[in-house]
Amino acid sequence: MKKYLLIFFIISFSAVEADDILVPMDFSQKDHLKAYGLAYWAIDKKAGVDWLLNYRGGSFRIDGYENVINEALLRGVTYEIISDADYAGILSEITQTNADVVKLEKAPKIAVYTPQGKFPWDDAVTLALTYAEIPYETVWDKEVIRGELAKYDWLHLHHEDFTGQYGKFYASQGSTEWYIDQVIRQEKEARELGFSKVSKLKLAVAIKIKQFVLDGGFMFAMCSATDTFDIALAAAGTDICESVFDGDPADPQAQNKLNYDNCIAFKDFRIEMNPYVYEHSDIDLTEEISRSANEENDYFTLFDFSAKFDPIPCILTQNHTRLVKGFMGQSTAFRRSYIKKSVVILGDVQNSENVRYIYAPAGRGFFTFYGGHDPEDYRHLVMDPPTELELYKNSPGYRLILNNILFPATNKKKQKT
Repeated sequence: MKKYLLIFFIISFSAVEADDILVPMDFSQKDHLKAYGLAYWAIDKKAGVDWLLNYRGGSFRIDGYENVINEALLRGVTYEIISDADYAGILSEITQTNADVVKLEKAPKIAVYTPQGKFPWDDAVTLALTYAEIPYETVWDKEVIRGELAKYDWLHLHHEDFTGQYGKFYASQGSTEWYIDQVIRQEKEARELGFSKVSKLKLAVAIKIKQFVLDGGFMFAMCSATDTFDIALAAAGTDICESVFDGDPADPQAQNKLNYDNCIAFKDFRIEMNPYVYEHSDIDLTEEISRSANEENDYFTLFDFSAKFDPIPCILTQNHTRLVKGFMGQSTAFRRSYIKKSVVILGDVQNSENVRYIYAPAGRGFFTFYGGHDPEDYRHLVMDPPTELELYKNSPGYRLILNNILFPATNKKKQKT
């Protein structure tokens, strides 16, 4: 009888034990984007997950877990089975190189700030989250004003215009159905929340989001949500919207009244108040890039950070290549001379004003700004179809987005740089 019990115990134990796996993130990986989703899934299942910074493109090691290999197979993610001795060898190599190990401890709760109504363009972050099978919730102005951001660890800002100028699409899209519907809907929402203008509502939202960061949250923004966030904060209490946007003229002294101390990333910029000019300020370099670059020669370089001494920027730049294809947006790149000294440049075009990717701590939290609209659609125009990420499984540009999504799962989020 004891013999049968022992055999049953061995079989049962084998059923729940599984081999540890290494998820390589170098050029051997078949689907980099799904690999992030696998790591998130494993964290959520309470499996031990190590992020091996600067080791084979930022690989993951996942402890033996009952279904991890099946999950990797289902997702089409490349993996390698490793023994304890194999992992000891990897750790020995890591100690002798510019690499390190960080634990992924808790699956972050993710929110995307996005409207209910459908805009005629897509959002790279929601595309990445959906493709990687990482769960998220959506919030909008009502939820932000009511203080509901405290429920989340990570917040993405959809391509929003926080200045209340509706993306400055008035000249090109002002007579279209989607634009008119956006204005009607946002004016109604502003009134319902007790604000006389959309610009005042958006400022209140920006202030709430800034406080979310200061209180320990992580905020990620792309395209126009980057510079318009700081522009709105700098212009607090000053009308920078012309009458086509809010029914009354802008303050002619608005430029002189900007307070750059309110900003989290930028300084000394000049705002563009002409409603017929498709630009918010001279922070953005879209026009300059359009004149000097094209899809074939537009690239930016990721900085190579020390995993041991600069872990946070190192996490945010994990990739299988340091050279990333550039891509355009309403806000494409940030003028170097307008970036505050407290901000860390993560990716740029060297020896130029052209900065594409930045990060900084703010209070007890962090933010990242990433210029451009879609890393795999060089000029994503209004009404263009969404990018099919099945065709870009190894996109370096999309990997940067997913680095940011996993960052709050690390124990490094509790540290200041």
